Amino acid sequence: MIYLVATIHVLVSLFLIVVILLQQGSSADLAGAFGGQGSQTAFGPRSASTVLTKATAWAAAIFMLTSLTLTILMMRQSTQQHSVLAGTTTSAPAHK
Repeated sequence: MIYLVATIHVLVSLFLIVVILLQQGSSADLAGAFGGQGSQTAFGPRSASTVLTKATAWAAAIFMLTSLTLTILMMRQSTQQHSVLAGTTTSAPAHK
């Protein structure tokens, strides 16, 4: 189960990166005001932003859901408390 959710999580994260990079920046509207249409996509100025915005919202929601699911599954799988600093040792800085 963990491997399935982790695979979905990785695929959604890659999709989220691609969708975010395809979106127009806020400065692209200024170029369109002066007649520059080079920054527009094949979908047109309005429909592309709504499709990409919806895809981003869905991908972000699925990403958050899989993140929470992986956290819960990993906590249930482990029998002992784990800490980020569990394997670290403290040492004094070396002096010359």
